[in-house]
Amino acid sequence: MLVIPAIDLKDGQCVRLKQGRMEDATSYGDDPVAMAARWVEAGARRLHLVDLNGAFEGKPVNGDAVTAIARAYPNLPIQIGGGIRSAETIEHYLSAGVAYVIIGTKAVKEPAFVGEMCRAFPGHVIVGLDAKDGYVATDGWAEVSTIKATELAKRFANDGVSSIVYTDIARDGMMQGVNVEATAALAREGGLPVIASGGVTNLDDIKALCAVADSGILGAITGRAIYEGSLDVAEAQRLSDQLSGGGS
Repeated sequence: MLVIPAIDLKDGQCVRLKQGRMEDATSYGDDPVAMAARWVEAGARRLHLVDLNGAFEGKPVNGDAVTAIARAYPNLPIQIGGGIRSAETIEHYLSAGVAYVIIGTKAVKEPAFVGEMCRAFPGHVIVGLDAKDGYVATDGWAEVSTIKATELAKRFANDGVSSIVYTDIARDGMMQGVNVEATAALAREGGLPVIASGGVTNLDDIKALCAVADSGILGAITGRAIYEGSLDVAEAQRLSDQLSGGGS
């Protein structure tokens, strides 16, 4: 199971939000490439980037920072989410060296778009499902739909989606632990590998996810915890390798 550091970009800064609230941002620096270097040196095998401005505006805003990181680390798989709502945006990111694009809001509002993009860019599409009490939220988490995350995941299982990034909004940025039960249930019922996100706080969360990794959990995204020191990336990846019998 991969331990995946998150770099959230807002106005060119590396930040973390609490429960997706743009007004509740903590800045951790203004050099995204240097931040990426920090996690690469700690042994990260993949990075999770989010264009927060893009998520709200519906188009890339921090694309230059994303491109700069991809060019600095051409052999490192990078996944990017936030404002990805067109084939042109996907093509731009993949051309820049990004390995995976995460379709979130558009996947909920226009599910057919996911299948089209999987056919156009096979192996490069991840769906981001952000849920509150099990129901999918969109538009930077400003809107909560009436669709259950598990139902939507099932719909994408045959489209060629690489994996699902599943975020429990109530836990995100709150340092309260990951929702292991909901994440494992989504992996089992949805039929796609799941990357856990939201509330990954310490080694106990890594242990808990590794214990259910065989249900289909590919990785765990962690943000605030690694910036504030409650989780060490290198130590977490070593533990994950040990518990899941080698590298993922």
